[in-house]
Amino acid sequence: MTATNTAPWLQFICAACGYIYDEALGDPDGGLPPGTRFADIPDDWACPLCGVTKADFTPYQAPSLADLKAQARGCAAAGLGRPSRQAPGVVIVGAGRAGWTLAAALRARDAEVPITLVTACAGDVYDKPLLSVALARDLSLASLRKESGVDAAQRLNLRLLAHTHAIHIDAQRQQLRTTRGSLPYRQLVLAHGAQAKLPAHVPAEGCWRINHLDTYEKLRATLDGGSKDIAILGAGLIGSELANDLALAGHRITLLETQTQPLPAWSAHNAGAQLLQAWQALPIRFVGGIQLAQVQTLPSSTGPRYRIHSQCGQSWEVDALIAATGLQTPSRLARSAALAWHDGIAVAAQTLQTSQPQIYALGDCISVDGRSSRFIEPIARQAQTLAAALCACTPVPYEVRPALVRVKTSSCPLTLPGAAP
Repeated sequence: MTATNTAPWLQFICAACGYIYDEALGDPDGGLPPGTRFADIPDDWACPLCGVTKADFTPYQAPSLADLKAQARGCAAAGLGRPSRQAPGVVIVGAGRAGWTLAAALRARDAEVPITLVTACAGDVYDKPLLSVALARDLSLASLRKESGVDAAQRLNLRLLAHTHAIHIDAQRQQLRTTRGSLPYRQLVLAHGAQAKLPAHVPAEGCWRINHLDTYEKLRATLDGGSKDIAILGAGLIGSELANDLALAGHRITLLETQTQPLPAWSAHNAGAQLLQAWQALPIRFVGGIQLAQVQTLPSSTGPRYRIHSQCGQSWEVDALIAATGLQTPSRLARSAALAWHDGIAVAAQTLQTSQPQIYALGDCISVDGRSSRFIEPIARQAQTLAAALCACTPVPYEVRPALVRVKTSSCPLTLPGAAP
């Protein structure tokens, strides 16, 4: 008779991206059924989100309110001042991974510092990397949403201004103007991420750009009801993952790329050739070396269709069009505060402070030493740097490191080197 292990289930957190491995839930997609103890995980297992190994995980226990208050008393005993509840506190713009990660890091250091999170969406907590692999992993739309914005705000004891757009920064008065009025701040943190680019000659209306959960949910609803012809513009990381995922769901994919192979940033690693080999049994038609000339919207009794024309005379008709041609940082807020800019909001390498006092930034919207930061791995470390600075604790300098990139194409998963930061 086999003895039953009655020890409580434990959790472990990825030091790179913040993913939490729960022994009770396991990682079925990674070959770990529910109930797999962390000690029994093979050493070559990879984090489902960022691809680092088991060695990068440490034990995790969510802090209780009592823990947070004890930490706050410790900071006070050490002489680290904090504003009153009525005083301006920290205002964070953006409720993606960067914004929520920073809010949690702040709350872990100070249970009472006023935090206001401003976001143009509902602020729901989810893992964006899963949007390009949800169909292959049979993830329902409901399961993608880990926590509502309202619940997360209550858990972290912060003020959430959902469906609110940040419009202008008055750096001299330390005020952020929004569509719901002006907010004074002691410190302002920009975590609003980057936007998906729209390729030239492609109309915004009718072209999907999958960069948020809300948009992805609408795309899924559009694709329900049968196999569709889908064109994906761009065969980089996101375009390749989406092509793989949608093809496995039964859709017919035309993947268009200006370069001659998928994943052109990793051509030296033969990544594109590996994908094309793995895709031979899937309904994915890759067309490389293509420059778009025109996109026409065609009348149809069953919904819009599109005809795509290339400069070399080729054309394709599809039911849906998805742009995956990279990201660009919106510059309106940065310009309003006269922030230094270099392919993103320029921040100091160690402190993540912008060129204006009391204004900081992290995540996809920043550039460090002139290079944009687009990977998920640095965000947790950036949040710790900022939390220490904003709470006047011992500095935790941010270190720029090369990142590993996990290409989550289930037909041919790859782990590739990424550029710093």
